[in-house]
Parts: sequence; C-alpha cells; structure tokens
Amino acid sequence: MASAAFEEIVEDFEFIEDWEDRYRHVIDLGKDMTPLEDALKVPATKVDGCASQVWLHPRIVDGTFSFDGDSDAMIVRGLIAVLRNLYNGLSCKDVLAIDARAEMERLGMNDHLSAQRSNGLRAMIERIRLVAAESA
Repeated sequence: MASAAFEEIVEDFEFIEDWEDRYRHVIDLGKDMTPLEDALKVPATKVDGCASQVWLHPRIVDGTFSFDGDSDAMIVRGLIAVLRNLYNGLSCKDVLAIDARAEMERLGMNDHLSAQRSNGLRAMIERIRLVAAESA
C-alpha cells in the first residue's frame, strides 16, 4: 500500500547494511527537502510530543494528501522526508489505511530510534492521520 517513493527507500535500505550508513541516508533525505517557510513555522503547525522542534504543514487538494515539514534536528528532518515519501500523493482514505509502524519496521526504524525519537515519530504520524481523518 505504500507509495512508489517509499518503496524506493525500502529498496535502498536493503543495500545499506550498516545502521550508521542508514542514518546518514535518512539525514541526506532530509537535507534534500526544501526547508519549510518561516511563516509556516507557527504554533498551529508545530507537533507536540517531539524532543526537537517539528512543524508539519499538511494540504489536501482534490482529495490528495500531501505535507511539507521541517525540524531543527537533522535526523528528524530525515524522518519527515521518509514520512513524506510514505504519505504524499495518497488519498486521505489511503493515508488512514497505512500501518505506519509496519512500514517503518520494513526500514528497521522501530528498533534503531531512541525512545524520544520514536515518540516524536509517533506524534508526527498521529498528526498526519488526524488531518487525513478530518477530510476522509
């Protein structure tokens, strides 16, 4: 059910055996994202429950979900990039159908993130699902 862009990340991870290299790849994905405009870094887009500063700016156009995001932490910015690849371009109904925990497990993320990062990732996923549910 995951997008083709996410499947590409899964394939990349199959070739990267070392976890430090995987972390670097996730960080690189975040570096490749366009930064979120400062005007969008407001309390309404801030995600609570993250150890670092995180902002998500979701949009639904013609029933298609997408979001941009940013963080002051490089690894979290990379996680936002991974989530964008997982969710962007899907219908709100499809967003809600995705088992994000299972998809992130395919990358091995569940076992390699600190408790704080895992909580932050969960908070981002909950925000995404909430926005999608409001429009589904």
